[in-house]
Amino acid sequence: MIVLVQTFFWLAVATIVYTFLGYPVLVALFAGYFRRSVKQAQITPRVTLVVPAYNEASVIGEKIENSLALDYPRDSMDIAVVTDGSTDETPEIVRGLANDWVSLFHQPERKGKAAAVNRVTPQLDSEIILFSDANTMLQPETLRLMVRNFADPQVGAVAGEKKVRGEGEGLYWRYESFLKKCDSALSSVMGAAGELFAVRRDLFEPPEEDSIIEDFIMSMRLVERGWRVVYEPYAVAVEEAPSSLAAEWQRRVRIAAGGFQSMQRMPGLLNPLRGRVFWQYLSHRVLRWAATPFLLVVVYFLNLLLLDMPLYRLLWVGQTSFYAVAFLGYRLSRVGHKPRIPFTVFYFCFTNAAALAGFWRFVTRSQPVTWQKVR
Repeated sequence: MIVLVQTFFWLAVATIVYTFLGYPVLVALFAGYFRRSVKQAQITPRVTLVVPAYNEASVIGEKIENSLALDYPRDSMDIAVVTDGSTDETPEIVRGLANDWVSLFHQPERKGKAAAVNRVTPQLDSEIILFSDANTMLQPETLRLMVRNFADPQVGAVAGEKKVRGEGEGLYWRYESFLKKCDSALSSVMGAAGELFAVRRDLFEPPEEDSIIEDFIMSMRLVERGWRVVYEPYAVAVEEAPSSLAAEWQRRVRIAAGGFQSMQRMPGLLNPLRGRVFWQYLSHRVLRWAATPFLLVVVYFLNLLLLDMPLYRLLWVGQTSFYAVAFLGYRLSRVGHKPRIPFTVFYFCFTNAAALAGFWRFVTRSQPVTWQKVR
């Protein structure tokens, strides 16, 4: 019995270490040796910037001004702001700023972001559709840098770089950006974020309207169909980290629930015959979302069954100290202090705990398609 417990313990530990350390090292090495180049050119196809905006009166004016300031030919760019279901002044603000380049799409009924995107995109005639959130600001050169990758006929979509102002979240996104860079160089990114995501309009496939993270589904279905989704690290979108842990918790849980939903809807990506894509998707997404959050709990409790051996007592002390540092990071953040190491450890635990909660919402179907605004 003890041997069996030890075996499960070390298998779980190995999976966790591989997921968070082993895979990044391996994908970086493989990306260096088996890099797939992307043909780039200074092209200026017609682009429509689609901005879903639910009750974004506080930022929508700034977002439109930011978008109009992009360094891109004005006669080749449109801005479509979708305000479905908004009950504040968002539609009125957009209507007041509407002109030859800015259009308002509004309906009183709120069905969620996927439904809004599906309703508006077929009405657009641009070659490229670029999605960006209302509270995300783009640097002036972002659009040019995104579309230059569409000079490659194998590229179906482009994911930009998201930067978040905030210690723990910022470090998380730097880690994710590193993985995106390596994944893209090897084959494709394993999912794009809706803060900055561009797709060829004729490849747009409407996600199911109950999709929780429609941007991930749209991008990975392109990969499933054989298109490349590449990463443009110099095209930058910036947003503020949520100041409320409660709001951040709701966002992370929602993303986790959407991750489980997405895995259920795209089983074909786990076909080993897909080669690189299979390995990357399994390692970067499936193990991260569906395995390691549970294994962290399993490892701790299996460790308790092995405390009569010195090595396992030492490992238990190490685990307990790690979670004590996480709790310290939590307590300090509650009073406005976020020292790098404690808060980073806390954020790691925070995201994995949110994944467990997201799994529960997925299996109980209690995660709504519409989302609470995070500020």
